[in-house]
Amino acid sequence: MANKDDKFKKVIAHAKEYGYIFSSSEIYDGLSAVYDYGQNGVELKKNIREYWWKSMVFMHQNIVGLDAAIFMHPTTWKASGHVDAFNDPLIDNKDSKKRYRADVLIEDYAEKLLQKANKEIAKAAKRFGEAFNEEEFKSTNPRVLKYLGQREEILSRMGRSLENEDLADVKALIEELGIADPETGSKNWTDVRQFNLMFGTKLGASADTATDLYLRPETAQGIFVNFLNVQKTGRMKIPFGIAQTGKAFRNEIVARQFIFRMREFEQMEMQFFVKPGDEMKWYEYWKDTRLKWHLSLGLGEENYRFHDHDKLAHYANAAADIEFNFPFGFKELEGIHSRTDFDLKAHEEHSGKKLQFFDPEMKENYVPYVVETSVGLDRMFLAVFSTALQEEKLEDGTSRVVLRLPAVVAPVKAAILPLVKKDGLPEVANKIVEDLKWNYNVAYDEKDAIGRRYRRQDAAGTPLCITVDHDTLNDNTVTVRDRDTMEQTRVPISELKKILSDKIDMENWLK
Repeated sequence: MANKDDKFKKVIAHAKEYGYIFSSSEIYDGLSAVYDYGQNGVELKKNIREYWWKSMVFMHQNIVGLDAAIFMHPTTWKASGHVDAFNDPLIDNKDSKKRYRADVLIEDYAEKLLQKANKEIAKAAKRFGEAFNEEEFKSTNPRVLKYLGQREEILSRMGRSLENEDLADVKALIEELGIADPETGSKNWTDVRQFNLMFGTKLGASADTATDLYLRPETAQGIFVNFLNVQKTGRMKIPFGIAQTGKAFRNEIVARQFIFRMREFEQMEMQFFVKPGDEMKWYEYWKDTRLKWHLSLGLGEENYRFHDHDKLAHYANAAADIEFNFPFGFKELEGIHSRTDFDLKAHEEHSGKKLQFFDPEMKENYVPYVVETSVGLDRMFLAVFSTALQEEKLEDGTSRVVLRLPAVVAPVKAAILPLVKKDGLPEVANKIVEDLKWNYNVAYDEKDAIGRRYRRQDAAGTPLCITVDHDTLNDNTVTVRDRDTMEQTRVPISELKKILSDKIDMENWLK
């Protein structure tokens, strides 16, 4: 565990040192669970957002974009269920005075049982080698069956209790399992109670006429209330999707783990409207399509897994998470949900307006079903950044820190380095910068010895370094050094644009 914590601390420190993420209003000692994206962070975040946007909106003729306001009519949140049901089960430890989400404490306990089962499987796989049959072992080994059975039982009991709002049983489960405060080991718990996660605010000039508003806790409702606007003005036929990225706000009880769980965060959501009865076909399609998108970034297939929900939200008939192996273990990165017609029907009911689609083939009106894909942009940033940060031993016995960001999303695509600050080399380097900056975010760096500059760019995540030396003056060639392999190639200046485009263009990654 110490190793994981250690890795995570390095991620947080590196993110600050290289201008990726700072604590919000740090000079005033910061604000808990709120962060600012620095000069490199804002680029990486924008590039991830764009990679998602293009794959959603540009690659699908039947998906269009939207940017709805953060403030919405308060009845929106009554209709969506957020006023009555957007709660987390909360528990306090009486000794440590720390507050936790009861469901997360239980899920973490269940995860440990899964890890124990996986350990047994890994040991057996080592022992039996080629002859090992994992499925058979899982279904017959008493220890594995015990761990997996216990896990299943715990999660389904918790699911039932939360569903029935039986918070006393959630506390009873925590006590029966002997779950202790992760920080102090104390088992002295308060009762479990519900806590609404929406931030309230006021709209209006004077206190007595002000309307109570909420900061939106998700971006999806902006899409639902605009369903007809988009469908009619875009003459969209079912099936079609509406994509949106934007800020959402949740008054999280326990906002920890850096940018994984924040109070102000950004979502990238797409709601896909389908004919009732077709939703499961599209649900499977989007599960598959979204996983392929994640894999296209090359962060390693072993770092992803699907988790199908046992406990479904009141509006869903199927739900799965794509979980990612963060430095603190597997956690949700993206949710894919079949939301049925819950949202549009609820808004019809509360607004008194029809939100239906006239199907010319069936010659009838119906309320479409919705399949949702929803990914956290900040979580995506953390997945990319933490996986990319690596320390490696080199052949000469030294080591280097390298941030192997996928080139397609890296903040700076190339650094242009004059070997020395004289003899006309900076002029040539600046000319290359002038030429490339129209298409790519490039940097110019002339300070320190060339080796130190290479190391600095490796740690900042820049995929290519282009060095201008004395030979450049004679033959118009430069040295291109690759961040990942450290290989250096001599190329004509005229080929730089093609080299960059081969390495960086979205087409070469998404295809």
